[in-house]
Amino acid sequence: MRKVFFAINITADGYCSHTDGIADEQLHEYFTRFLRATSVILFGRTTYQLMVPYWPDVARDPSETGATKEFALAFNSLDKIVFSTTLKDAGDDKTRTLRGNLADEVRALKQQPGKDIAVGSLSIASQLSEQGLIDEYFFLVHPVVAGKGPRLFETVKLQERILLDFVGSEPFKSGVIALHYRKRALI
Repeated sequence: MRKVFFAINITADGYCSHTDGIADEQLHEYFTRFLRATSVILFGRTTYQLMVPYWPDVARDPSETGATKEFALAFNSLDKIVFSTTLKDAGDDKTRTLRGNLADEVRALKQQPGKDIAVGSLSIASQLSEQGLIDEYFFLVHPVVAGKGPRLFETVKLQERILLDFVGSEPFKSGVIALHYRKRALI
C-alpha cells in the first residue's frame, strides 16, 4: 500500500508561510529527494495556484540552474490532484481536479500501484490528518520568528491528538532542521 507523506516549511513560532523561510540550495535538494519518492502530489486550490505556473515556468527557464532547477523539474514531472469545488480547469496536462470526498479519494489512491503520495497544502494535510490518513510528517523548522501567517490545523480542529514516532532529523547549514515523524501504529 502506498504511503501518504506531508512535508512543510515551518517557522520556529509555528507559521507555514511560503515567504518567511530560507530557500537555499540545500532546502531545494531536500525537497527534490522528497518529490522523487512520490508519483502524485495533492493540493487545495490556493496552494496549487501558488505552485503552478511558478514551478513549471522555472523548469522551462534555460537560465535557471542548480538545485532550484532540479526541484522544478521534479515538481513538473509529478501528477497533481487539486481538490476544489471552484477550480474548473487546472490548465496543466499533468493535473486533474477532483470534487469528491477527499478521504475516500485518498483511500482509493493508497490502494493503487505507484510511488508514494505527497500532500502539498495545509488545508489538505489538516483534513487528512483528522482522518488518520497521513503516514509520515516532515517538518522543516526554519530559524525564523515570523509572527504571522497560516498554521497547520487552522481550519480543522483535531478530535484526538495524533501520536508520532521520531524517525530522524537532518540539520542544514542555514539552521533549518528537518524533523521526520511516522504516525504511531495503533496496537
